Amino acid sequence: MFLSHFETMAAYNRWANARLYDACAGLGDAERKRDRAAFFGSIHNTLNHILVGDRAWLARLEGTEDGGTPLDTVLFDDFDELRAAREAEDDRIDRVLAAMTEERLAGNLAYSNLSGARFHTPMRLVWTHVFNHQTHHRGQVHDMLSRAGAAPPELDLIYYIRTL
Repeated sequence: MFLSHFETMAAYNRWANARLYDACAGLGDAERKRDRAAFFGSIHNTLNHILVGDRAWLARLEGTEDGGTPLDTVLFDDFDELRAAREAEDDRIDRVLAAMTEERLAGNLAYSNLSGARFHTPMRLVWTHVFNHQTHHRGQVHDMLSRAGAAPPELDLIYYIRTL
């Protein structure tokens, strides 16, 4: 029941990330890294933050928490390396989701946040958060692309659904 929904969300997520990175590639490095008064400052930093968040949540889902990376960490200064890491993380999302069962999705995830506080959250809501978090920050990048004079791509879920 939930699994097919999250499989659709993972496919949409990959599609939206590819479109967003294509649009960002049209800007020069300086424009991607320009401070635009966004929460993480720049397009580049926001794309890094999305990756940091995914890595943290996927580690929790895999049971391999490592204590966490600060949310404002720039994992990759080079855009091409960042894009390759994004694509690899989308592959990882697919692998972790493929290992899920409906029974596991009906349970809870026990994890620690970056401050060490322990939580138990319904697994289906954790997966919802993983995809919602990306959507939220892709929206910020979308806005920054507009402010940079670039044409931001359509990223709404309905546009992806219409491609099926």
